[in-house]
Amino acid sequence: MIRSLTLAALLGAIAPAALAATWSDSFLGYRWGTQFREPNNTQDVRKHVLQFTHASGYATGQNFVNLDVLQSDKNDPLSGGGSGATEFYLTYRHQLHLGKLLDKDLSFGPVKEVAFTGGFDLNTKNTRFAPRKRLVVAGPTLKFDVPGFLDVSLLAGKEWNHCGLGSPACPEAEVGFDPQLILSVSWGIPFQAASLPMKFQGFLNYNTAKGRDYAKVKTEAETLMRTSLMVDVGQLAGSRKNTLLAGVGYELWLNKFGNHANAAGVTKPGINTRTPTLQLEWHF
Repeated sequence: MIRSLTLAALLGAIAPAALAATWSDSFLGYRWGTQFREPNNTQDVRKHVLQFTHASGYATGQNFVNLDVLQSDKNDPLSGGGSGATEFYLTYRHQLHLGKLLDKDLSFGPVKEVAFTGGFDLNTKNTRFAPRKRLVVAGPTLKFDVPGFLDVSLLAGKEWNHCGLGSPACPEAEVGFDPQLILSVSWGIPFQAASLPMKFQGFLNYNTAKGRDYAKVKTEAETLMRTSLMVDVGQLAGSRKNTLLAGVGYELWLNKFGNHANAAGVTKPGINTRTPTLQLEWHF
């Protein structure tokens, strides 16, 4: 199922871009860090992350699709042990630009356009927990008039997921969480530092609590930020602009997946990630 939906999202994003794109950008990326954390795991986890990202715009909107393939070391074991787990995480978002759609100027102050955003997240991971996240989101987006882009969205979300641990850890294997609100900020700001062509990019999501989890414990609000400072090394080497970028990043993840305490009220280990990362991107 995850393969089929991944293919559908990739085709859904790329096909309209190929037919009527006003702009497009695709890249293969890699990031690496040594201090990732996982809920109920007391150890730091080293991860290699391969990434495919595609963004494209057309007359009245734009598409965004991102697929991360995350390979953990043995501190985050796959089901049955022996080596590290592999996770696939797919994100798809589609924006309709309401000003263009209605042929009206909706700009105000620093905001250049108002959009409606909809999309979904899907994941799967071959651990004993065996998550299968399905998240749908929709809501308004403000698009700010800056170099590059700055989008601020307030989305309503609904998640379904799976826990394969069985009782007593997970009395319910399949859970439909309560609806939640997601404040989402994404940005990509190019700038020049002396003679260095650079880009400051990333996203920040603040998710409100989503009811009770598999063990009937209340979830907590969740914060995820991934940001990076990239240098256009391709341009420095005399190649085409925005082809090869390298830099450093940082991931902050608090109350990962809404986790906070167990049924006894004791704070779980591994719920907060604070890790620097090394990153590469090849745009084509």
